[in-house]
Amino acid sequence: MIIVILIVLCLKLIGQIESVQEIRVGALFPKHSGSHISYPELAFQYAVHKLNQDKSLLTDASLVPYIQYIDKDSFKAVRKVCSLVEGGVQAIFSPTDSHLATHINSICDDLDIPDIGVGRSNQDFSVNIHPSQEYVNRAFLDVIHYLNWTRFGILYEKDYGIIKLNKISRSAQGELHIRQVIGSSYFNVLNEFKSKEIHNIIIDINSGGISRLLKNILQQQMNEYKYHYLFTSFDLEIFDLEDFKYNFVNITSFRLLDMGDVAVKEILKDIESFNRYVLQKNKLPYSSKKALTIETQAALMFDSVYIFATGLQSIYPFIQLTNLTCDEDMPWKGGLSLINYINAVEWKGLTGPIQFKEGQRVQFKLDLIKLKQHSIVKVGEWTPHDRLNITDPSIFFDSGSMNVTLVVITILETPYVMMHYEKNYTGNERFYGFCVDILETISHEVGFDYILDLVPDRKYGAKDPETGQWNGMVAQLMKYKADLAVGSMTITYARESVIDFTKPFMNLGISILFKVPTSEPTRLFSFMNPLAIEIWIYVLAAYFLVSLSIYMVAKLSPNEWRSIHPCNIDYITIRNQFSISDSFWFTIGTLMQQGSNTYPKAFSTRIISSIWGFFSLIIVASYTANLAAFLTVERMINPIENAEDLASQTEISYGTLDSGSTMTFFRDSMIETYKKMWRSMDNKKPLAFTSTYEDGIRRVNQGNYAFLMESTMLDYIVQRDCNLTQIGGLLDTKAAPKKFLLSDLFFLGYGIATPKGSPWRDKISLAILELQEKGDIQILYDKWWKNIDETCTRRSSKKLSKANALGLENIGGIFVVLIAGILVAFVVAFFEFWIHFRQQAKLVHFNKAHHEHQQPEFDPNFEDKIGGHCSYKSPPRSLRSEMIEEMRFALCCTNGRQRPELQSCDSCSLNEQVKM
Repeated sequence: MIIVILIVLCLKLIGQIESVQEIRVGALFPKHSGSHISYPELAFQYAVHKLNQDKSLLTDASLVPYIQYIDKDSFKAVRKVCSLVEGGVQAIFSPTDSHLATHINSICDDLDIPDIGVGRSNQDFSVNIHPSQEYVNRAFLDVIHYLNWTRFGILYEKDYGIIKLNKISRSAQGELHIRQVIGSSYFNVLNEFKSKEIHNIIIDINSGGISRLLKNILQQQMNEYKYHYLFTSFDLEIFDLEDFKYNFVNITSFRLLDMGDVAVKEILKDIESFNRYVLQKNKLPYSSKKALTIETQAALMFDSVYIFATGLQSIYPFIQLTNLTCDEDMPWKGGLSLINYINAVEWKGLTGPIQFKEGQRVQFKLDLIKLKQHSIVKVGEWTPHDRLNITDPSIFFDSGSMNVTLVVITILETPYVMMHYEKNYTGNERFYGFCVDILETISHEVGFDYILDLVPDRKYGAKDPETGQWNGMVAQLMKYKADLAVGSMTITYARESVIDFTKPFMNLGISILFKVPTSEPTRLFSFMNPLAIEIWIYVLAAYFLVSLSIYMVAKLSPNEWRSIHPCNIDYITIRNQFSISDSFWFTIGTLMQQGSNTYPKAFSTRIISSIWGFFSLIIVASYTANLAAFLTVERMINPIENAEDLASQTEISYGTLDSGSTMTFFRDSMIETYKKMWRSMDNKKPLAFTSTYEDGIRRVNQGNYAFLMESTMLDYIVQRDCNLTQIGGLLDTKAAPKKFLLSDLFFLGYGIATPKGSPWRDKISLAILELQEKGDIQILYDKWWKNIDETCTRRSSKKLSKANALGLENIGGIFVVLIAGILVAFVVAFFEFWIHFRQQAKLVHFNKAHHEHQQPEFDPNFEDKIGGHCSYKSPPRSLRSEMIEEMRFALCCTNGRQRPELQSCDSCSLNEQVKM
C-alpha cells in the first residue's frame, strides 16, 4: 500500500514538473578574467532566480538563462547570437557596446525576436531600458543653465560621447572647450583646462576611467572650491571621493536609482546573499569600499528581466516558439505580439518608474546629487514632465565653514574704497570705506577670506570700440586673475555680457554736478523786481492814456460842467472840474488808492474811473503779492537747469569719468540729446574726461565745468562741499535706452562683479538681499554719507523760503525815490515861486504905468478921503530877498496858516480905494 502511494505521488510530481514550461532567454556579456562575474551578469542571474522563486508573474513557467560571452570581435558576437537563436531563446539581453549592439539589433529585428537592453538602437524589436538620450540631454542642459555656466569644458572618451553631448554643445550659450581623451591623456587635458582657467568641466567617460581621472585631478590640484565637475555617469556614488570631501570641490551628477530606498536596500541584500550562497562566491564582483551599492548598468539589467517577464505574462501561454535560424529569413510569428506587450509595460523597478514609447524609455526620475562635506546628498530631481526641481538650493550657495581665500580687486573711490597710506597699515587693513565694510560683512555671511588689492590700471572697465578689448577690473575678471571686483562698479548691459554681477547693493542714476550758482546781486531798486520793466512801461503808458481820456471825456460830457456864479444871471460862467492837471492827479490818486477831492459826475467819466480802479486793484495786488517773495527769498542764477540746457550751449564744458559706465552710457545712447552730448565730449578728448572723480570735482570747483557722474557719488560730494550742487534730476531713468531701464536691470546700481559662471555670484547675491532686508546696508550708507562731522551746513530749501530781514540793499531804492521826489518838489516849488514872482512883478509894473498915466491932481486931503487905509510901500525887492523872507516865515511860523502878501504886491487895492 505504501509503495502504491509513493508511486502516485511520484507520478503527480512528474506531471507538475512537466507542466512547468521553460522560457529560454539569452544574454550577452563581455568576457571577464578570473572567477568573478560582472555586476550586470550577477544582476541578470539574480533576477532570473527571483522570478523562478516568486511565481506571482510567471506561475506556470520558469526562465532558463543562456549566457554567451563576447569580446570586441563583431563576427564572433554575431555567431554567438545565432547560436542563441537556434537554441530557442524568446528574448536576448544585449550589451551596451554601441558597435556590437548594432549588429545584434539587426539580427533580432530580422527574426522578430525582442532585444532588451541599454543600447541606443532604434530598431523595431529593440527595447531600450536606459532613459531616452533626448531626455538625458535635456536634464544636463537644465543643470548647466541653472548653474549659469557660460564658459566650460567637455571631456569625453569614446566616439559616442560627443554624439551624446552634441545637443548640449549646440544649446549651451557661452564659450565651450571640447576635448576627446583616452586613459593616458587625462593629465594633459586637465592641465590645459587649468592653464586656460576653465573651472567648469563636464566629464563624459565610462565608469572604468573615472577612478583614474579622479587621481589626475588630485595630481593637478584641481580639487579646489572654484572647480565644478558635472559627471554624466549615473554611478558617482560607488567611487571613492574621500580626498575631495574636505576641499570643497563641486562635484555634481545624476543617479537613476536611490541607494537609500528601502526596497532597493532589500534587493541589494538579496543580491549579496545570492552571490555568496547560491553562486558560491566569496565577495561581490565590484570591489568597492561602499557597502550595498550597485552599478546602474546592473540595475538596468535587473529591470530588463522583469520588464520582459511582465510583458510575457500578458501573452503566455498563447505564444509558442518555432525553430529559428540565422540562415533562413523566417521571422518569429509571436515576436510582434510580445514586443508590443513589452512596450506597453508600466512598472516601477530598481531604476524608478518605467514606461516606453516606440522602444524608448520615456518615464523615469533622475536624482541630482552633489558632493558635500562627509557625504553625497540629493539636492534635486529631474523628470520629463516637471523638468529640473532643485530641492536644496542652499547647497549650491552655502559654503558652510569653507576656508577659502578669494582674490578681490578694487579701485580707490571716496567713500566706497579709501586707503591708509601710513606704514603701520598692511594687507587688507590698508583699505576702508563703504564697499570695504560691505565686503567684510558678506565674507562673514558667505564664509570666505579675501585678499584685497587695487586694479593695476586704476579703471573700472570699458570696451574699446575699435579693438574690442576690455580694460580695468572687467579685463581682470575676464582673464580670471581675480575672483571678485568690489567698488562703485555700475551694472551695465555691456559688462553683463562678459562678466557676472550680483544683485545690486545700491541703486543709482546719472546726474550733473555743478558749482553752486552765485546769488543774484542785490539792486538798489529791488522793489521794482516784482513787475517786469515792460509792465512798468505799460502801466506808465496806461496812466497817461487814462488821464488824457478822462480829460477829454470830461470836456465832452455836459454833466461835468458847472456854473461858477449860478445867481448871477447877467454873467453866467461855467467851469469844468477836470482840468489837465486835475485829471492826472485824479488818476494817480486812484492808482495809489488814496483818492482825491475830485469825483466824476458824468456817466462816461465814471466808467473810465471804474475800469481804471479795477486795473489799479489788479496791478497793486499783483505787485504786493510778488514783492515779499522778491525781497525776502534769495534768488540764484542758474545757467543750466537740465541736460538739454547743457547740450544746447557751448560756454560751459562738460565731461565724465574715463572708461566708466557713465561714459559708456553716453557713447551707446540712442537718445538724440545724449548723442549730441557724446559728440561734444568726444571732440574735446581728452579734456572732457577725467581719470578720477577728484579731478572732475576740482574742475567743477574752478568753475564753468559740469561733471556727469553717478547720483550716489554726487550725493556724497554735495553734502561735504556746499559750493557744489546737483543740476536737474537723473538723466538715465527717464529717457535712457532700453538696456538701461529699471525694468530690465532692476535699476542702475552698483554690484559685486565675478567672472562668468562663478559659483560665488548667487551666494553673494543672497547675502546682499539678506543685508538689505535687515537694513544693514542702509546703516552703512548713513555711516559714510550722513556723518554730521563731515557734512557742511547748507541752507535747505525750507529755510530759503522763510522771510529774511530786509536790509538797506533790499529796499534802499525806495528811500532814493523819496529823496528824489522831495528834491523834485523843491525844484518845482522854486519854479512856481519864480513864475509867480515874475507874474507879480509884471503886474506891479503895469499898474504903476497905468496909475501914472491916469494920476489926478494932487489932493492934500487924499489920505483923509480914503480914511487912512493906504500906507507907504517900499519899492519891490529882488527874488532872492523874497524867497529868503518866505523861508524865514516858514521856519519861524511853522504852524501859521496866514502870512502877509508879497512885499512886491500890486497897488490894485490902492486904485480901488481911489475910485471909491
